[in-house]
Amino acid sequence: MSDHAVPLSASRVLPVWRDPAAWTRSADILAVLVALSLPWSTSLVAIFAVCWMIAVIPTLQPRLLVALLRRPICAAPVALFALAVLGTLWSDAPWGARLYAVSPTAKLLVLPLLFYHFARSERGLHVFVAFLVSCTLLMAMSWIVAFHPGLSLKTIDPQRGIFVKNYIDQSQEFALCAVALAFPIITLLRARRFLPALLLGAIALSFVVNMAFVIVSRTAMVTMPVMLGVFALLHLKWRANVIIFAAVAALSVLAWTTSPQLQWTTTTFLRDYRLYKERNEPTSIGERLQFWEKSLRFISQAPVAGHGTGSTRGLFEQAAVGQVGAAGMVVGNPHNQTLYVAIQWGMIGIVVLYATWLSHLLLFRGEGLAAWIGLLVVVQNIFTSLFNSHLFDFHEGWMYVLGVGVAGGMVLASGSGEVRAASENSG
Repeated sequence: MSDHAVPLSASRVLPVWRDPAAWTRSADILAVLVALSLPWSTSLVAIFAVCWMIAVIPTLQPRLLVALLRRPICAAPVALFALAVLGTLWSDAPWGARLYAVSPTAKLLVLPLLFYHFARSERGLHVFVAFLVSCTLLMAMSWIVAFHPGLSLKTIDPQRGIFVKNYIDQSQEFALCAVALAFPIITLLRARRFLPALLLGAIALSFVVNMAFVIVSRTAMVTMPVMLGVFALLHLKWRANVIIFAAVAALSVLAWTTSPQLQWTTTTFLRDYRLYKERNEPTSIGERLQFWEKSLRFISQAPVAGHGTGSTRGLFEQAAVGQVGAAGMVVGNPHNQTLYVAIQWGMIGIVVLYATWLSHLLLFRGEGLAAWIGLLVVVQNIFTSLFNSHLFDFHEGWMYVLGVGVAGGMVLASGSGEVRAASENSG
């Protein structure tokens, strides 16, 4: 009896390993796990992302993947990674620095796979729901540690209301969720589904209140009105825009007058600039102005192809010789995505970077929740990258890759008969 048990068991297991639908379900689960872990952990994101790619490989159809790679939405981010690799050839930085500078661009290679997979899967919305649930739980923890700081896991450089990571990452998540919820809330209200609209509205308001009274980054304060403006222009009539603008303005004034945290955050803009100009102290704004001024000088020295991958820190070290205060700061990142790319790869890099953003913006021109989420992720990344290098940062970079990749796949599925037919055939 045992002689026949093993072959029978193997015959039941092997088809599962050869079944693309089983691999697709596994990849969907792993994508949800990536979304759940993104607000909390970098290690888990890396582990689940690698497992996700392994699960996707058995489902790939080379002909469809190659056709997808030819489209600008895939070709541009892949070209940015290729440029980073090629840039190591003309860089004067140590090889360790060159290879380290390539790694932030490697996550862009996941975008074509995400497009491919979620053009065939029907569970893309599950990923976004998982991210929203995870951010909501993080927001609850933020309130708890705001009143009980000892519960925070962030023991080094602790910050009020921060349970894990930092206030910049948390503000990016909360701002994205709060604005992204505007679309389903309006849709539900138009369909007279008031209870779920009220629930989502309460969650969105909770994110905003947390940022107003607990902690918020200045980058989020600047970019969140831009994202709200994009929503208003695309999805509301002018009368609704006027009413909402007046309501938002009134609430903003009320929040500012009642929130010491918000007042402090806004007043530090002027304070930091004054300290930098009058005393040359290394404040946040002063440092950025120094970084940008020096970056423009570096770019002028090698405007076409840049100084090569990993060259940024070495250039700042040379420029800091004999300098004190803010002028003597040494960094490997000028806190601006365009400048960071241009220093290393010149105008060639800027063209490829902007082609990436533009192709993804054009991808999300349509209607629907997926198009709105994808557009919002791209808009947020573009504007926050004025003050940071968020496309290359781990946390914000993965927010971009996951958001654009999943939403882009859903948009492709709704508009591509070839992709839909291939999905049905594989199932």
